[in-house]
Amino acid sequence: MKRAYYQDAIQDFLVEDPTSVLGQLVAQSDFSVDHTQRDSWVFQIEFLKHALVGFAGAIYFEYAIPRLGRRVDVLLIIGSVIYVLEFKVGEEKYSAFAVDQVTDYALDLKNFHESSYYVHIVPILIATRAPDLPILVKTTRHNDKLFAPIKSNGQALADIFAQVEAVVSDHSACATINPTIWEQGRYCPTPSIIEAAMALYNGHSVAEISRSDASGEELHRTTQSIANIIADAKRKSHKAACFVTGVPGAGKTLIGLNVATQHFDRDNEMYSVFLSGNGPLVKILQEALARDRVEREKLAGRKLKKGEARSEVKMFIQNVHHYRDEYLKDQSPPVDHIALFDEAQRAWDVAQTTKFMRQKKGQHDFNQSEPEFLLSCIDRHTDWGVVVCLVGGGQEINTGEAGIGEWIAALNRSYPDWHIHISDRLTEAEFGAGEVLKAIEARNKVHYDAALHLSVSMRSYRAENVSNLVKQILDLDMVSARKTLCEIGDRYPIVITRDLDKAKSWLRKQARGSERYGIVVSSQAVRLRPLAIDVRLKPNPVHWFLADKTDIRSSYYLEDVAREFDIQGLEIDWACVAWDADFRFHPNGWQHHSFRGKKWQKINIAQRQAYLKNAYRVLLTRARQGMVIVVPEGDSNDPTRKPSYYNSTFEYLKDLNLKVLE
Repeated sequence: MKRAYYQDAIQDFLVEDPTSVLGQLVAQSDFSVDHTQRDSWVFQIEFLKHALVGFAGAIYFEYAIPRLGRRVDVLLIIGSVIYVLEFKVGEEKYSAFAVDQVTDYALDLKNFHESSYYVHIVPILIATRAPDLPILVKTTRHNDKLFAPIKSNGQALADIFAQVEAVVSDHSACATINPTIWEQGRYCPTPSIIEAAMALYNGHSVAEISRSDASGEELHRTTQSIANIIADAKRKSHKAACFVTGVPGAGKTLIGLNVATQHFDRDNEMYSVFLSGNGPLVKILQEALARDRVEREKLAGRKLKKGEARSEVKMFIQNVHHYRDEYLKDQSPPVDHIALFDEAQRAWDVAQTTKFMRQKKGQHDFNQSEPEFLLSCIDRHTDWGVVVCLVGGGQEINTGEAGIGEWIAALNRSYPDWHIHISDRLTEAEFGAGEVLKAIEARNKVHYDAALHLSVSMRSYRAENVSNLVKQILDLDMVSARKTLCEIGDRYPIVITRDLDKAKSWLRKQARGSERYGIVVSSQAVRLRPLAIDVRLKPNPVHWFLADKTDIRSSYYLEDVAREFDIQGLEIDWACVAWDADFRFHPNGWQHHSFRGKKWQKINIAQRQAYLKNAYRVLLTRARQGMVIVVPEGDSNDPTRKPSYYNSTFEYLKDLNLKVLE
C-alpha cells in the first residue's frame, strides 16, 4: 500500500524538477489544494533540496497515519534512523500543540508500524521563523528508541542528523534501514474508540485502523458474521436479533460502529443507527465527529457550521433513550432497518422503565422493559430488520439495568418468529443469561455462533491480558493474578502508592505527546475529599475527554475526576485509579460499603454489591498503556477514614507483586 503522496530515494528527489514533485503532491491530494498548502509544499521542497545534499536514504511527503486521520508532512529514512518532520512555515514560536503533534506521529509509528518497532525514531518540529535553540538529542525515559522531540527553525538540520547519528552509534550497532523492506511493514493500529469513530465515519475501513494479529482477526471474523446475518435477513425478509459478547476492551463498540458505517447508504435507502444508553459516550462521540467533520471541510476549502455537522452525526449515533422516546410518540416504523445497541446489558428492566415512563412521560399504562420496547420498534417493519446487541460481561453498574437476560426473555415472550443468533459464550455466568437461555433451548431459529465472541482485549495494545488480570484481582485469585502480572511484565506498567501527588507525577512522566491521562474513581468514593477529589462534582465529559492540556476542564489537569458512569465504554492512555474505603479487601472476600450520613454502612444486597465490584472492574480496565493505583493512608483522627479501612486493600495489591511507587 502506498502511504505517501510522494516518495522516492533522497538522491533522486534531489535531482527531480521541483515542479514535478509539487505536481505529484497536488495530484494525490484528497482535497482541493489552496494557495497556503501549495506555498507550504513549495517551501518544503526547496528547503529539503538544500538541506539533504550529501545524505542518502528515502523521503516521503504527506505520509498517512490512518489511526489519527492525519498525514506527516515529511518522513525521512537516513541510515538507521527515521525522522518525522512537522513544518510550521512562517511560525515564530514552537507551540506546545505542534510539539505534541509531531510526537504523536512518531509514537504512532513506534507503537503500530511493524517495521518501526525496533528502530530509532526522531520527531522534529521545524518552525521556520522561530529563534535558534540548542540542539537537545536524547531518547525518552521509556527506553524504546523514540527520541524526545527536537525543536528547530531548520537552519541546523544537518547538525541534528549528525548528532543523532552519534547518539545512535554510541548506544548500539544499528543496521541501515532498507526503505523497500520498511515500506512493506504492516500497519497494525489499536485506535481509541474516539479515534476509531472518526476514522470509520470518514470512510476508512476497519482493516486500516485495526491490528492484524489475533484481535484483528476476531474483529474481521465477527464483522463478517454480522454482515452475513444482515444480508440473510434482508434476502429472506425476516427479523433477526444478534448477540455479540466480548471481554472488556475487545472492540465491541468498534464492531458496532463499523457495521453501522458499512450499512448506511442514503442512495439505496439503507440506514443503520448506533445506539447507546451511555450518555457520556454518545455526547463525546457526537462532539468529536462533528468537530472533525468541520475541520476536514475547512481543510478542503469548504465551510460547515458545527450545528449542521452535529445534525448529520446524530443520524448515525444516538442516545438510546432519545430513540426510545421518539418512537414512543411516533408509531411508524423507524427509518433504520438495523439497530446496534452498545452495552445492551445496561438496558432498563420493566420496573425501571415503567417507573420512568409513568413519572417522566405520563405513560401510566406502560408495562414493557426497555429491551422489549426497542425490539418492538424494529418489529414494526413489514419486511426485515436486525437488532445487534453488543454485550459486556460484568459491566452492569447502575440500578435498573436488566442484564442481557431480559433481551432473551423479551424475544421468547413476544417475538417467536425472530431468528436469534447467539455468541456461544453467552452461557457463561458473567453475562447473567444462563437461566433465560434454557427457556429457548426448544425454540426454532436459534443459532449459536463462536464467531460472535471477542476474546482478546484490544484496549491495551501493550498487554492483552490486562482485562484477565483485573478479573483475577477482583475474584481474589492471587495465584493466577501473580502469574498474569509476570506475563504482562514491563509492557504495561501497573504501580501502587499511598500518595496522590506521587501518582500525578508518575502520570505526567509516562505520557508523551498528547497521550491522555486522568484520575478515575468510584461514584461511592465520597471520602476522598481530603485528597481534593469530590465525586459529587460532575465534570462535563466532553471537556474531560476532548479538551487539550491548556484547558483546566480537561483530564490532563488532574483536578476533575471521571466516575465509572463517565468513563465506561471509553479509555485513556494512562489512568490513576483512586481507591476509597467503599470497596475493601478482606481475606474472606470483598467488603462493600456506602457512605450514609456520618459513617460507612455495609451493602448487603447482592445486586448492589455486584454493581460496586463492576464499578471497580470498569475503572481498572480503562487505561491503554498503564496505570497507577492510589490507596490512601487514611487518617487515625478521622473515624470515616481509619487507616484500617485502607491498609488491607493496599497490602493485598502489594502481595500480588504490584510495584510500589517510590
